Order: sequence, then C-alpha cells, then structure tokens
Amino acid sequence: MIDLTALPDGFLANPWPTYRRLREEAPLCRQPDGSVLLSRHADLDRIYRDSDTFLSDKKAVFGPKYGEGSPLYEHHTTSLVFNDNPLHSRIRKVMVGAMNPRALEQMEPGLTALVDHLLDEVAGEPETDLIESFAGAIPIEVIGNLLGIPRDRRAPLRDWSLAILGALEPKLTLQQEARGNRAVNDFKAFLKDIIEDRRANPGDAETDVLTRLIQSDEDGGLSETELYQNCIFILNAGHETTTNLIGNALALLDSDRAARAQLLANPRLITTAVDEFLRMESPNQLGNRLTACNVEIHGETIPAGTDLHLCIGAANRDPDAFDAPDVLRLDRRPNKHLAFAGGVHTCVGLTLARMEGRIAISRFLERYPDYALSHGAKLGGRIRFRGYAYLPATLT
Repeated sequence: MIDLTALPDGFLANPWPTYRRLREEAPLCRQPDGSVLLSRHADLDRIYRDSDTFLSDKKAVFGPKYGEGSPLYEHHTTSLVFNDNPLHSRIRKVMVGAMNPRALEQMEPGLTALVDHLLDEVAGEPETDLIESFAGAIPIEVIGNLLGIPRDRRAPLRDWSLAILGALEPKLTLQQEARGNRAVNDFKAFLKDIIEDRRANPGDAETDVLTRLIQSDEDGGLSETELYQNCIFILNAGHETTTNLIGNALALLDSDRAARAQLLANPRLITTAVDEFLRMESPNQLGNRLTACNVEIHGETIPAGTDLHLCIGAANRDPDAFDAPDVLRLDRRPNKHLAFAGGVHTCVGLTLARMEGRIAISRFLERYPDYALSHGAKLGGRIRFRGYAYLPATLT
C-alpha cells in the first residue's frame, strides 16, 4: 500500500488521503524490509501502554542503519526516547524533577518576555519568516535556559538538531548520515567545557536540568556517555517539536479564518486549541517500537524482533477516536491525541511544550491578528517530523 522508503509524489505536502486509505484498507501495512506500519488510534494506544511487549530499545534496528560505534548509533541508542528501563526511568526521573510545577511557573514570565521581544523585533517588517524569526527561536532559548547554555553560543544548536533528527528518517542518504554523525560529534565537543564548568559551578538543582544530570552522573546514575547524549536529546527534542507546534498552528489558523476569529473572540480557548493543533498537524508523525515476542495484530502474527512504525499522524485523524477528525475544533473535548506518545514514554516535556505553544500563539494573535501567510511556504521535507522550514508572512 505504501513503502516508507519510496513515498508517492505529493505525500509530504498532503499525507492525509494516504493515511485514510491505510486506516481503512491496510491498518497493518507490511514494509519491504520486514517492518510493519500501523495507523489506527486503538493499535497505537495499545502499543504505547504495553512497554513489556513493545520495546523502545532500538539497538537491533540502529546497528544496521548507522553502524555500531558510529556517533549517530551512540546517540540514538543512549537517549531517553529509544531506551527501556532501567536507563529510561533513571533519566526520566531527573528531567521530570527539573520540570516540576514550581520550575515551570518560574519560567513563564521569562517566556512571555521572550515572545514579546521576538514580536517587537519583526514589527514594521514587510514580510518575515515565522520559523526563523519566531517559532524556531522560542524553544532554542527555553531549552538553552533550562540547561544553562550561554546565550551567545546557541547559534549552531538548530542546525545540529535538524541534522541529528533528520537521520531518523526511514530512508537515509549518505549525505544525511554524514551530516548527522558530524553534528553529534560537534555537539559533544560543544558541551564539553559547558559540562566541566557546571561541575565546578553547579546551578540550582531544582530548576537546572544540566546540574541534575551531572549530579546523577556523579552519584553513579548515569555514565559520561549517557550524560552527554541526553543533554543533546533534550536540546533536540525540545526544539523540533515545539517549533513545529507553533509553526503548524499559525499555518492552520491562516487556512481556517473562522477558527482564527473564534480564538480571537475567545482567547481562553487557547488551552484546548493547542491540543487540537497538536492533533491536526502532529509535530512528530512517526514513532517506533520493537516486538519483544510474537504478537497478533489484526489477525496476523508479528514475529518477535519486528520493527513497528507507529503512524501518529494517521492515528490522530482516526474517525473511530475523533468526531469529524479532519475539522479543526478549537474546543475539542476530550482530545486523546497521541502527539506526545503515551504510556511510560509519554513525552516528559509535554507541560512545557503546551506552555510554550499557549503563550507564543496567543501573544502572536494579540499582536498581529490580521497576519497572512505569503507565497513560498516550504515544509521541512521529512516524513517523521512535520513542520515548516520556511513560513513567510506579512504582519499587519
């Protein structure tokens, strides 16, 4: 029905008809390499909730893909998202502790000031790229602050993030692989003196994620490799998804002026609206799990060790889970979307991401209620992560 390594023309621009056919005709879609693509909400929800049967550890998959011992292999087999317990729970505990309600409450004034500053910067410009000047700039500052990365050294972080996460695509070119490996090495070199300085001058462990990770390392909780690679993971994951959330939301509100008018008339809708943006245009379109044993799905036996591609983008528009799934409903309740995955691997930064989305989108609309996208918008060109590389707009 669909081969993830040979996508049909037009798929990236408009995957929704293909996703609909997958749900209806091939909810279990076997791939030429032996992996399986799943697209129904109920299947993904079941898999996310059963971490004993469906594993996150990807060493068996990433070894052949990247080559064991390569920088990309080291990163993606050590980071939080592609690991099971005990590593997963050790690192997650550190991150959750640093993103407690008090810490997030303390972040909000600074985040609001950052958003307002970015909006001031583009005032009066005839046209601006909403990704470079706004959506992409916010999470770099937020995550940079969370880890205490010096502000004047944050410029290369976005390009490194795009290179490393881009290497997760189902089909990987030699150029993408080389760029990803180089980015991991450059990121590690970049972090070396920052980590050494933080060891000598610890921050507030209640709010400083890097200090917490270092202390966990010193207590025997994390190895040096785990420390470095999960710093990279935090910067990458927090950047890409939030950039896409904000950019996709502004694109959706440009195409649906009635929804924009509704949100302008009732700003309190922003809380449920953020989750609806996440459902409609999920920043992360694909997840993966590995079967720990033989399992039966849709009457077919899936052998142990099978790589499962979980199509979040399709599941989040499943009519069996959502009424009128292709309609943007800003007040949708309940909204059991899977943009943050689920189960023990539910995104650790979901509260922070929602806060960034809520403040960024609401302040933008308050300042520029009549904005309009210009011609030339360009999607990122990836199947796994859905978002814009370039989103030009006029602000009035």
